[in-house]
Amino acid sequence: MTSSRPIDLEGAPRIPKRIAAVILNSLKGGVVPRIGLPYITVGRENEIRALLTDLDLIEHGGASFRFLVGRYGAGKSFLLQTIRTHAMGENFVVADADLSPERRLQGGQGQGLATYRELIRNLSTKTRPEGGALMLVLDRWVAAMQDGAPDDDASRSDAAARAFCRPLEEMVHGYDFSQMLLRYYHATCKGDDEMRGAVARWLRGEFRTKTEARAELQTSVIIGDDDWYDYIKLLAAFLQGAGYKGLLVLIDELVNLYKIPNAITRQYNYEKILQMYNDTLQGKAAHLGIILGGTPTSVEDRRRGVFSYEALRSRLAQGRYARDDMQDMLAPIIHLHPLTYEELLVLIEKLAQIHAGYFAYTPTITEQDLINFLTAEFERVGADTHLTPREVIRDFIELLDIAFQNPQASIDELLNTTAIGGGVAAPLHQANTPPARSEAEFVEFTL
Repeated sequence: MTSSRPIDLEGAPRIPKRIAAVILNSLKGGVVPRIGLPYITVGRENEIRALLTDLDLIEHGGASFRFLVGRYGAGKSFLLQTIRTHAMGENFVVADADLSPERRLQGGQGQGLATYRELIRNLSTKTRPEGGALMLVLDRWVAAMQDGAPDDDASRSDAAARAFCRPLEEMVHGYDFSQMLLRYYHATCKGDDEMRGAVARWLRGEFRTKTEARAELQTSVIIGDDDWYDYIKLLAAFLQGAGYKGLLVLIDELVNLYKIPNAITRQYNYEKILQMYNDTLQGKAAHLGIILGGTPTSVEDRRRGVFSYEALRSRLAQGRYARDDMQDMLAPIIHLHPLTYEELLVLIEKLAQIHAGYFAYTPTITEQDLINFLTAEFERVGADTHLTPREVIRDFIELLDIAFQNPQASIDELLNTTAIGGGVAAPLHQANTPPARSEAEFVEFTL
């Protein structure tokens, strides 16, 4: 049963104006907001529960590897950002990057290193959620090494730092990584900001040549295209020792590997995925979680996708017992299914509340108006194959903006006269109930 009364703001959470602005502007622009996601998250309980299980595993010294797979409009980016926000709140460090023609997992012209640099640039913590947290993390570690030692007993804190680094030295490239940590520690103790900056540059993979690194740091080792992932594992181990629960790495837009024209180059990139997959599942990595986001084609296409690499296909292919309505959420691949009509209805009601709160007006839009709006969207020509929640949300925020700027026009009038999507007036059924689930099942959630 629907209501003709305006939606209620009484039960709506109070949202800071800055966050409300980011939510509305991002969604209207077709991108996922980096902040404020808990205010607009609906559905995805099973997927989120599975990924939270992974975080618990990472905290206790394990490692996890997941693919989030869904076609454009499935809400991969939104779910990745939701997990990112939650992980930071639980004292994990998060690094995220989108692949592109310039950023891959492996490449002969520095594309793999470019991905590493992007991950480190976006390194985020609860107190530095916008990224750039590398030196903050390093300084926290130095402070922890000095904690408990008398002010005049530098040797004791130095011994603590060396003892901390000793287990790291046993890992691949661990000796060089540990030496850089110790140099950062000593530079901080001496107030040598130049050396601190040089070590941070090395850890960010910014030295282009060994000659350059030798001149500034007296080392001939630099992070490169072939070994950057080894340093991700070292970083995860370091972070856990520095007081964090672990490192979560989020890499989106796998489709850019699918688009690589050269078959051999594609195979090298898929080989890097196999290395990550094997390391995490075989216990060769600790306190590390990796989530890759891609479309079904970029993963399951046997000619160019991840499944074109037989070693991966045989490991990742779905078994005989899983089905669309009963997924195995503990499998390496999580397939994202469409949001239901009811979940979309809840979402646009939340957006209406945020919009009214941000612009400080009393809403006139009713639950029946929300249903009529969704009905109009679903009846557009081609909606069964091309309509995505990104378009639905963008249309809805535009409707709210127009209604706010033209208070003399009623919502019902705007719904019946305003062209929705592409300039064609949309027909409306003045229904009192939402469409049957089967009619709305194709709706997916992209932000």
